[in-house]
Amino acid sequence: MKTKIFCDIAELDKIRRFNKKKIVKGFTTNPSLMRKAGAKDYKSYSQKILKICKNKPVSLEVFADEYNEMKTQALKINTWAKNVYVKVPVVNSKGKFMGRIIRELNNQKIKLNITAVYTAKQTQKILKMIDKKTKVIISIFAGRAGDAGKDPVPEFIKSISLAKKFKNVEILWASVREPYNYLQAKQLGCHIITVPPSTIEKIEKFGETFDKLTIETVKTFLIDSKKSKFKI
Repeated sequence: MKTKIFCDIAELDKIRRFNKKKIVKGFTTNPSLMRKAGAKDYKSYSQKILKICKNKPVSLEVFADEYNEMKTQALKINTWAKNVYVKVPVVNSKGKFMGRIIRELNNQKIKLNITAVYTAKQTQKILKMIDKKTKVIISIFAGRAGDAGKDPVPEFIKSISLAKKFKNVEILWASVREPYNYLQAKQLGCHIITVPPSTIEKIEKFGETFDKLTIETVKTFLIDSKKSKFKI
């Protein structure tokens, strides 16, 4: 199975550039990326993204923490474009499982991206809330798990196995730390990996030999030492 590459970004200029790349099959955003990109009005900024990305899936996240407001935001976001996946956290900031809203939005045939997932147990709980028709992405945060000294691979293996019964469900490798994560995601059978722009550019260069990498590394040392005018 081929693992699709999504671009994890909210900066409009980069979205325009990476939307033209065939390797990029979709886009993911979150409130933190939106803030970093300088977004002031969430709706108008999201609509600018959707105006650029008309034919690829775009995940736009709710930012409310309570059920009623979260559902209101989700329903509104869903109306912005046909290619929108409404991004909902698996739990709120208090640790409460968002199963009710996942079930209700899924029942309304709204495409979802369930985010901030770390374990196969969470994946299992999500799968119990959804049907086998409406599209759902489950985003598992590999990098952040690794940052905490946890191995995310067993959770991916279990989650992918659980999701096999659901043809409408895709497991996404999120929180990338290096280009090699793409190969890991591919080997595990992840349907999608979402990657920052700089990492996508490195993935595009895959295939260089060790000899070439050695020479390029030494050249970098040489150039930097000359720029610094080092002497001994």
